[in-house]
Amino acid sequence: MDRNSVIGFVLLGALLIGYIFWNQKSTETARLEKARQDSIANLNKPKEEQVKLDTALAAVVDSNRPVAAFGQDALAGETETVLENDLVKLTFSNKGGIPKTVQLKALQTSEKEGKNQLKEFKTSDGQPLYLQKGSFNRMGLKFPSAGGELNTADLYFAPATSEKTTDGGQRITYRLNKNSGANQYIEYVYTLKPDSYLVDFTINAVGMQADLPKGSVPFQWNSQADRQEHDMTQERLNNQMHWRLADKEHDYFTLQNRAEEKLGPLQWLSFKQQFFNVTLLAKKENFASAEIHSKVPESGNIVGQEMTTLAIPYNGASSFSFPMEIYYGPNHYKTLKSMDVSLEKIIPLGTGIFAFVKYVNKWIIIPVFNFLGGLTSNYGLIILLLTIFIRIIIAPFTYQSYVSAAKMKVLKPELDELRAKHKDDQQAFGMEQMKLFRSAGVNPLGGCLPALLQLPILVAMYSFFPSSIELRQESFLWAKDLSTYDSIYNFGFTIPLYGDHISLFTILMTITSLVLAFYNRGMTDQSNPVMKYMPYVFPVMLLGIFNSMAAALTYYYFLSNVISILLQWVIQTFIINHDKIHAKIQANKLKPAGKSKWAERLEEMQKRQQDMQKTKKK
Repeated sequence: MDRNSVIGFVLLGALLIGYIFWNQKSTETARLEKARQDSIANLNKPKEEQVKLDTALAAVVDSNRPVAAFGQDALAGETETVLENDLVKLTFSNKGGIPKTVQLKALQTSEKEGKNQLKEFKTSDGQPLYLQKGSFNRMGLKFPSAGGELNTADLYFAPATSEKTTDGGQRITYRLNKNSGANQYIEYVYTLKPDSYLVDFTINAVGMQADLPKGSVPFQWNSQADRQEHDMTQERLNNQMHWRLADKEHDYFTLQNRAEEKLGPLQWLSFKQQFFNVTLLAKKENFASAEIHSKVPESGNIVGQEMTTLAIPYNGASSFSFPMEIYYGPNHYKTLKSMDVSLEKIIPLGTGIFAFVKYVNKWIIIPVFNFLGGLTSNYGLIILLLTIFIRIIIAPFTYQSYVSAAKMKVLKPELDELRAKHKDDQQAFGMEQMKLFRSAGVNPLGGCLPALLQLPILVAMYSFFPSSIELRQESFLWAKDLSTYDSIYNFGFTIPLYGDHISLFTILMTITSLVLAFYNRGMTDQSNPVMKYMPYVFPVMLLGIFNSMAAALTYYYFLSNVISILLQWVIQTFIINHDKIHAKIQANKLKPAGKSKWAERLEEMQKRQQDMQKTKKK
């Protein structure tokens, strides 16, 4: 590995570490700044505004108060009804006419011989996975009444009526009748199709024009994310609110960074967890607006909570209908993309300054990963095959890097002579070095550019593996779950800049990186301390950063290092002929040296700098 190759890998490592540091720390900085701003704002708020905000963030309390405007159904007993298919199970209650619990049963991974291949969902401790459970989760229309504001989530609807749909799905209907007549009611209709996470949800109102506010009707939606994964820290980093506005613009915020948001007309709003989400999607007419409040509890097993008021458009007609869909399901790229509403954008496949790598994931990594997943269910083998595929793609760059390293190795004795000749005169050494490179036909950036061109692949993998739900709870060797770190020993305490456990794949990744650096030590400038020790410093720095990363990611980097070591040995031993390279360089020296415009400008700049230094010395 020549000097420029080392520079290339140093730049690559610096960019990668900077990206990881920015990705992990920017959320904490933003959260602290948000907390500071909120504290200032709260001090300046009127007392009634603080009470209003506290009320919005408070836990929902049960209400059985009499409601004079509605009939006996409003105070009836609670009954439950179930909608279920192979993927999801929804238990509805006539109190509020809403889902009481939502259990995710399985992920449809593929289809073979006309049958769905399902992967069962469980929490990290082996319990059934509930995406919605507990009294905090609820939704309902809000409208004024003589006794104050009513929320249909507090009222008892008539017991559900059920029916089968023509496509084999299930439909239930809840109706809340008004006292004054049978033709005045609010109705909720839910339809669950076979093999789908989507629930069609239609709100009908008949004869309620005197009760509902004209312009828009507030629809309250509260949802709570409970702990489901091994690493609570990663769950909270991925607990976000995403939305798509009427103009198709997508945006989001992380609950740890921000507490509230006001939005204009929007098509959908999603409460995203690390691997799952609950999303409300308007079908025919957009939501008029949304006001979001969120909360991250300081302790316990609650990851985050959101309390949102959506405005449903209403023109004051005697009857109106607002159809929407509710998605209760996994953050599975293929499933979300098939909905054709850009919901797949909630999956972080590339963000920040490296947002462009999402196209590498979408167009290359995900299709190849899915193809390999159809060949075998062993995800350790799939990652191995994916690593080999990626190495084949970047093989031309890798080969050119090794050829450049071989050329620099041949020129090393002459470079050492130039360095000894000019000693501390770096300007003179640089000019002579450029002349040597030009006469020998060597590109000084030959080792640097291939290294930088590999950066998009490295960052794409950094985004892809932790976000892939297919890897969730998939074991390989000692790793029980490839979507989180592979701990082989827990300390019981936290070591600063390292963590509270030992990740074996991270250790192997670091060892192979050091082996690769040691293998290349003879091709670096050993007289320069930076060039000599930098290849050993970066792997040690990455040790602490990657210790809490997904095992799939560190396993991939470990495999990539092993393949690099083997490739370098094979190419340099059996493919690259150093004698031929030396002969070719000597032949190039005999040719008339032609200067490119860039080389002429660089040489002219070096001459000016050298002249300036001589003038200063005089």
